[in-house]
Amino acid sequence: MTTTEHTEPTRLRMAAADGWRFGIIAVIAFLTLVDLFATQAILPSLVIRFGVSRATMGFAVNASTFGMALAGIAVALFGQGLDRRNGIWMSLVALAVPTTLLSQTDSIVVFALLRVAQGLCMSTAFTLTMAYLAEHFSSRQATGALAAYVTGNVASNFFGRLMSAAVADTFGISTNFLTFAALNLIGAALVWATLQKTSGMMRASADGGHSRSAWKGLLANAELRACFGIGFLILFVFIGTFTYVNFQLVAAPLSLTPMALGAVYFVFLPSMLTTPLAGRVASGLGPRVGVGATLALAIAGLLLLLTPSLPIVLAGMALAASGTFLAQAIATGHVSRTASRDRAAASGIYLASYYAGGLAGSFVIGQIYDRVGWTACVAALAAVLVAAIAVARALKTPTT
Repeated sequence: MTTTEHTEPTRLRMAAADGWRFGIIAVIAFLTLVDLFATQAILPSLVIRFGVSRATMGFAVNASTFGMALAGIAVALFGQGLDRRNGIWMSLVALAVPTTLLSQTDSIVVFALLRVAQGLCMSTAFTLTMAYLAEHFSSRQATGALAAYVTGNVASNFFGRLMSAAVADTFGISTNFLTFAALNLIGAALVWATLQKTSGMMRASADGGHSRSAWKGLLANAELRACFGIGFLILFVFIGTFTYVNFQLVAAPLSLTPMALGAVYFVFLPSMLTTPLAGRVASGLGPRVGVGATLALAIAGLLLLLTPSLPIVLAGMALAASGTFLAQAIATGHVSRTASRDRAAASGIYLASYYAGGLAGSFVIGQIYDRVGWTACVAALAAVLVAAIAVARALKTPTT
C-alpha cells in the first residue's frame, strides 16, 4: 500500500473528527446566544404588554447588548486566568436565572435590567468559548471552528426567533422565557460534558505582563482596531435592521400576524449555509475584499427593504443577514489570526465593540424610526455599512 493510500483514510478520519467537533461547537453557540435575538420576534407583542413606544421597547430588548459589551471588556482585562470550560458552563447556568425572571416581570425597567444581566452571562460564555477555540485548535482548524461558532450564532437567530414567536403565540410570553431558560441549562450541560478541562491558561502576555498592558497593546495594532470598528458597525446595522423591520412587517401593506412574523425568519436559513464558507471567502479574496464584498451584498439587501412587496422584502432580509454574518465571521477569524498572543483579550475587546455597536444601533435607529420613518432608517444603515467597507481597507491578507 502506498503512502498516499495510507494517508487518505487518515485525512478522512481527521475531517470526520473535525466535522463532529465543529458540529458540537455550533450547538454550543446556538444554546449560548439563543436568548439574544429571539425576543425581537415578539417585539410587537411586548409593546402591547408593557404599553411603551416601539423605540423604548426596542431599546429595552436590546439592552442585552450593553451587558454583552461590559462582559467583553471585563474578560479582556481580567479573564486570562479563568478556566475556560468552567467559566462557560457556569455562565450558562447563571444565564437561566434572569431568563426565568423575565417571565414574571411587568416593569419595563426591570425587563431592561434583566436583559442586561442576560447579556453579561452570554458574553462571558461567548468570549471564553472563542478563546478556548483559538487555544485548542491549530491555525488551520481555528478558522473552521470559529466559522462553526458563528454558524451556531446564525442558527440561534433563525430557530430562536421562530421558536419564540411560536411559543409566545401558542402558550404566552411567560412560557416563552421559561422555555429559553431550559435551553440555557441544556447548553451548560453540553459544555460540561464535551469540552476538555483546561489545565493551563494563557498568560496575560508572552512575558507574563499585566493583562491591562496587553489590552493596551492590542489597541495599538491598526488591523485589530479596524476589526473592532468593523464589528461595531456590523452589529449596529444588524440590530437596527432586524429590530425595526418587525414593525414594518406587521404594519400595512404587509400586515403579518405574530405567527407569520416568526415564520419570516426563515430568511436566516441561507446564512446558515453560507457562513461556514467565510474561511474560503477570506482565503480567496483576502479579508479586505472579503469584508467589502459581503457588506456590499448586505447593502443591496437593505435597499430591497423599501419595497411594498413581501417576497422582495424577504429576499432583502436574507441578503442583509447573509452579508453581515459572513463579514462578521471574516472579521472574527482575522482577529484570531492577527492576535497571535492574548487571544482572550482580543476576543473580549472585539465582542465589546461588536455589542456596543448593537446597543448604539438599537437606540439611534429607533429614534430615526419614530421621528422620521423607515426610509431614513435604511439610508442611515446603508451609510454605516459603507463606513465599515472603508474601515476594512486597513486589513491585510495574512502571509501564512
